Amino acid sequence: MFLLRDSLDKDEWQIVQWEENRAVPRAWLEENIQGAEGILVLLTDKVDDSLLTIAGPNLRIVSTMSVGYDHIETSALKTRRIKLGFTPDVLTFAVADLTVLLVLMATRNAGEAVSLVKAGKWPELGFSPFLLCGPQIGSGVYGTKPYTVGFIGFGRIAKMALKRLSPYGISRCLYANRRSAKASNPLESTEEDTALAREMNIGLVHAAPLSYIAAESDLVIVLAPGGPETHHIVDEGFLRKMKPTAVLVNTSRGTLVDTDALVKALQENWIWSAGLDVVEGEPNITADHPLLQLPRAVILPHIGSATLDTREAMARLAVENLVNGLKGERIEHQVSL
Repeated sequence: MFLLRDSLDKDEWQIVQWEENRAVPRAWLEENIQGAEGILVLLTDKVDDSLLTIAGPNLRIVSTMSVGYDHIETSALKTRRIKLGFTPDVLTFAVADLTVLLVLMATRNAGEAVSLVKAGKWPELGFSPFLLCGPQIGSGVYGTKPYTVGFIGFGRIAKMALKRLSPYGISRCLYANRRSAKASNPLESTEEDTALAREMNIGLVHAAPLSYIAAESDLVIVLAPGGPETHHIVDEGFLRKMKPTAVLVNTSRGTLVDTDALVKALQENWIWSAGLDVVEGEPNITADHPLLQLPRAVILPHIGSATLDTREAMARLAVENLVNGLKGERIEHQVSL
């Protein structure tokens, strides 16, 4: 709140704020958005045609404190010529770090191990040579094991996650982009791919079709935007092609992974494990959710950007976007609608 007050003349602007540390009820939002010229929202706030109609014709800027904006009906904004600000870049490090955390937890059965300890079952475990063992990340004990990481989406966060993983010994990095996702064969490395491989000491980097990534990868990381184009991009067909020792990690949007198919894949051991910071239907993920019944599913409550530094930077950027939009000045981080 103080950021807004410092940026706007209190005699000229009326600032209405939800004061509680929980999601804004839809009814409160509808009541208070009427006549607003700008609004700052979170991922939990659905900005659709209905809300914009209630807001009325004065609304000029919607600023979301997030890098994703699939909670916002962009076509409705475009029709009304309302600008949309978002907060990219500042959460790259935090989300990349959490991605690696989930890679480690899912690969090394850490979720199951923590659950056993918290349930008081450690005394019953005893010891056996392969108790709670998981696949080795990277080139292995002797540094010679081939290890392939596959990315669905290969933007800033994905490349930063790859940089974090490179010291483990990555022999090959595959990635799917719009051009390669439905191609019939892997694409040759571009000059940028070759430079990236050299910079990170990775054997080979190149784009490939989704089916190839599924079949060849020891680790699949989902970091693509949400929306209709990527809905259930990881489906039953994709999961069936994965190796039984492969790990799936999703730190982008829950809608990219078909939950029912993933539950089946884990129950029937098509893949080794999954680490998810996002799940379809979140935040309504209750204790009886099928994924929470599976020992090799590590689930976090969408905390990818949850570091103090990152959230403060996101808040500042969201406020800057809002204020610049209200003042008719250039919005540095604006979505092209």
